[in-house]
Amino acid sequence: MAKIAKRVAKSREGIDRDKAYPLGEALALLKERASAKFDETVEIAMNLGVDPRHADQMVRGVVNLPNGTGRDVRVAVFARGAKADEAKAAGADIVGAEDLVDIVQKGQIDFDRCIATPDLMPLVGRLGKVLGPRGMMPNPKVGTVTVDVAAAVKASKGGAVEFRVEKAGIVHGGVGKASFDLKALEENVRAFADAVTKAKPAGAKGNYIKKVSVTSTMGPGLKLDIASLTAS
Repeated sequence: MAKIAKRVAKSREGIDRDKAYPLGEALALLKERASAKFDETVEIAMNLGVDPRHADQMVRGVVNLPNGTGRDVRVAVFARGAKADEAKAAGADIVGAEDLVDIVQKGQIDFDRCIATPDLMPLVGRLGKVLGPRGMMPNPKVGTVTVDVAAAVKASKGGAVEFRVEKAGIVHGGVGKASFDLKALEENVRAFADAVTKAKPAGAKGNYIKKVSVTSTMGPGLKLDIASLTAS
């Protein structure tokens, strides 16, 4: 623990907590300070001017990161017959119907993303208390309830990231790895921010994007100059 604390403290040396860094500079700082023995995940957090307790201020969506997430995403698909075969052929890790429901109800959740065909949603609905709190319940709004399971599986494997605003009005998500080159990280961050901006709900009033920051798993949190998110 002492070594980890020392590494974290060193990564924060020279960081100005009050400065809003241009995107490129912030990501370069994260990359050069990533010193963990594993490939650290780079995350973005966006503080939004919404109150998600109101239905017309909910922010939710999915973004396909142009350069992927850098992680191996395990995908489960609820489907039968030909659709189950399509899901397997597309690379789904787990495919099933009643048998998969039984597995999940026992708490065996060996996957990161969940997809279902529309006809199986009454069955999958039984898993709301298990999958809901984990943010893994299939939803047509983010493309995880669909007849085109092959496309959904490929998108999930290729860099599709779901986002959903939390109680405090914050949206966050992984946008790559510290090993990514700077251009790839910048493109991913801008794609994520753009998707959240486009998902602005009708009920949002005033300043929608209040604050944005980026961090890595073991690195410092850096405030971003919001204007730099849209700069070319």
